[in-house]
Amino acid sequence: MDNKTESAGRNTLFGVGLRHPHYRDVLNCSEAIDFVEVHAENFYMEGGMALALLQEVRAQLEVSVHATSLGLGTMANVPDAEIQKLKRLVDRIDPVFVSDHAAFSWSPGSGQLMHAGDLLPLAYNQQVVAQFSSNVDRVQQTLGRRLLIENLAAYITLPGSTMTEFEFLQTVSERTGCGLLVDINNIYVNAVNSGVLNPLAETKEIIDGIDAAKVQQLHLAGNTPASPGQPLIDDHGGAVSAPVWEAYRHTVNRMGPIHTLVEWDNNIPDWVYLLQEARKARQYGDHHG
Repeated sequence: MDNKTESAGRNTLFGVGLRHPHYRDVLNCSEAIDFVEVHAENFYMEGGMALALLQEVRAQLEVSVHATSLGLGTMANVPDAEIQKLKRLVDRIDPVFVSDHAAFSWSPGSGQLMHAGDLLPLAYNQQVVAQFSSNVDRVQQTLGRRLLIENLAAYITLPGSTMTEFEFLQTVSERTGCGLLVDINNIYVNAVNSGVLNPLAETKEIIDGIDAAKVQQLHLAGNTPASPGQPLIDDHGGAVSAPVWEAYRHTVNRMGPIHTLVEWDNNIPDWVYLLQEARKARQYGDHHG
């Protein structure tokens, strides 16, 4: 199975999420960044300006395709039509990474599978491992390349878990050969919302339990500070917080440099500021140890 990041060489890539306001910026100064990430579902429509712009961007630099709709933890097969949409985009763009989340989205309704339109959390147990792995296998075989699975920012805990989130993810990786996309902000958000006394220490402890050999990419993002009694929200609406930067430093010191993306989806800053965040990540990676 193709692993494009390995065949492309061992240089560590640093990138940003590409959103609509910055298409012309990236085309005018693509040399300032190693790769950009796009949300797959925005480019499933045949033809149109969005896909044409993405192909223009791809002619200049690497693109990562990040899906949100596969629902790999669904206790049924992911619809083939959904996988085929992703395959068509992957075949057109030849991305450096393809990823989705450890979540479920599909459930039976009115005699057919219905999509929830959200990333819903999983119960981490062997039954879900088996179905999740089956869905990952189907996607990887269809795409002909490795899929990366991202850990989730979850706001409820489902009953029935017999393992931790990363025990679950690493078991799936061992069964399927998929890689892990570790979102450090999501780990921190979950630690804060769990009510532990030291969320940063909890985040570092979770990172220490992850098999570095399975980690293919890291995500960094901002969050909205919690009001008293309210959860911390993973909204990608601001700069990466100081605790998440510290957890990132800890990660690269332990694992070495890893391909890293800075996400920003709401209250999007100008292109120069976004590049500064990616440059900061590169500096952390260059000075690990």
